[in-house]
Amino acid sequence: MENNSKAKRFFPEEEKKRIAETTRDVESRTIGEVAVMVVDSSSRYIEAEILGGTFLGGVISLIITALYFNSSVWSFIPVSLVLFFPSRFLFRKFPILKISFIGFRRKEEAVRQRGVRAFYERGLYKTRKNTGVLFFISILERKVWVLADKGIYERIEQETLNKFALTVSQGIKEGRACASLCDAIREAGAVLAKHFPVTSGDTDELSNKVITE
Repeated sequence: MENNSKAKRFFPEEEKKRIAETTRDVESRTIGEVAVMVVDSSSRYIEAEILGGTFLGGVISLIITALYFNSSVWSFIPVSLVLFFPSRFLFRKFPILKISFIGFRRKEEAVRQRGVRAFYERGLYKTRKNTGVLFFISILERKVWVLADKGIYERIEQETLNKFALTVSQGIKEGRACASLCDAIREAGAVLAKHFPVTSGDTDELSNKVITE
């Protein structure tokens, strides 16, 4: 399964090192902690599998019944049912096919919820001053979400974090994912350093490596 993960291949090893170095450099000037996570998708979107399987099975069934059964509805229905299962499997095997059957709001909410879940599953909320920031990238949806712990939200609004997400999202579209992510991390670091400057005894509490799943 790991070999099939697009998330693990999204950034080549050299770029992962560059991102880790950028994160380490930024954190040397702030008590804020930055983490990066990449996932294949934020949801399985089972409803898209069902809709896609129904649609594809119906289209193929329509062609078959038109060619061999004189467009008989009594043939169309059972053939559609039979074809539904392999058609659904096809959508499950190739998630990119689901995109046309997933609404914009559904994708937005799925990415937001998955990002929040990752924040807690990975223990990013355990920093001493509650100053963790997560750059969350979901490949299937082509969405980037930046979220932070409560200590950050006391000084920085989500609108500012959204600007960092937009920087990364635009960079991915332009084929420069690593460069745009590093730029966004540095921009976030400048804001964090202003509100949460480094203090004596500060330690690096979170791994600087890109998290993949």
